[in-house]
Amino acid sequence: MQTVTAVAHRGDPYRFRENTLDSLRSAIARGADAVEIDVRLTRDGVPVLLHDETLKRLWEVDRPLRTLSAAEVRGLTGGGVPTLAEALAATDGVRVLADLCGPVDRRTAERIMDVVQQAGARDRVYYCAGAEAMLAVRAADPSAEIALTRTTLAPPRHTLLDVVRPRWLNYRFSLVDRDLAAHVHRAGYLLSVWTPDTRRSMRRLLDLGVDSITTNRVGTLRALRAKETGTEAGL
Repeated sequence: MQTVTAVAHRGDPYRFRENTLDSLRSAIARGADAVEIDVRLTRDGVPVLLHDETLKRLWEVDRPLRTLSAAEVRGLTGGGVPTLAEALAATDGVRVLADLCGPVDRRTAERIMDVVQQAGARDRVYYCAGAEAMLAVRAADPSAEIALTRTTLAPPRHTLLDVVRPRWLNYRFSLVDRDLAAHVHRAGYLLSVWTPDTRRSMRRLLDLGVDSITTNRVGTLRALRAKETGTEAGL
């Protein structure tokens, strides 16, 4: 059996607030092969880690991120929302899957990828999102590693695949069955899934032969993977 890549969704959010440095470090300590982060730009163009459009859910500040400078975000959250540069420093040596949230045009993609380049992290960062964002990433960097996110079973258009040239097709886990897994692999892509959190769902996906699982419970996935493959000590 292949060894599935264990990707920690927003770090270790059951132990620490998602998309924070503590959450990322906890996921790495629990054996994540990669960490998934959500990236958006502040008003002054600084990439930071935040999934939502506003700070309300996580930080109880009902302000849209796009209206705030990086300095204002830091002040309103007590430094809790890290910049992308800080996240890359905290995950040094570990793969990072950057989910580009919100509208992403080429300029946005270039700003994010400039920070990745400046951090010396280009070889360990790959990108996921829907078609529009990944088209922008591909335009910004012909060699970027891309996981094209899919939320329906409708097959991606061949013209889109030809332009985006993804390495991965990234599906909501509940959509994936044996036929889809076989089809993706026959087409020459790696199959990644998000975000199963129960052991039952993880076992099913391991049995289907997916290549990567993004989960909020990366320690559980690592333990199941160890049991399935017999190659690691259980966690």
